[in-house]
Amino acid sequence: MPAGQEDKARAFYQDLLGLAEVEKPPHLVSRGGCWFELDAVKVHLGVDPDFAPAKKAHPGFVVDDLESLCSALERAGFSTLSDQPLEGYIRKYVNDPFGNRIELMQISVA
Repeated sequence: MPAGQEDKARAFYQDLLGLAEVEKPPHLVSRGGCWFELDAVKVHLGVDPDFAPAKKAHPGFVVDDLESLCSALERAGFSTLSDQPLEGYIRKYVNDPFGNRIELMQISVA
């Protein structure tokens, strides 16, 4: 993530995606960035002075209610993009505030 954008990271990852911010180890705090967790999911956003967003490589998050999450993201100004179903999942993509691609997946019920 770019330097000084921690509030944008919190608004997206914590407020919209529902990941809780956790404290970084004391020796890493001065580097900036944010860490988020929810159960086994851990997202560590580090500051890179030469930041370029990940447009192709991406994490995929399995969510319980894709439609509601995407509606909340859209209301917050984040466009979502549908993709072809993956066997057993419906899925969409969204870019975080920094342009990093995120895949959102929900188990499809047939």
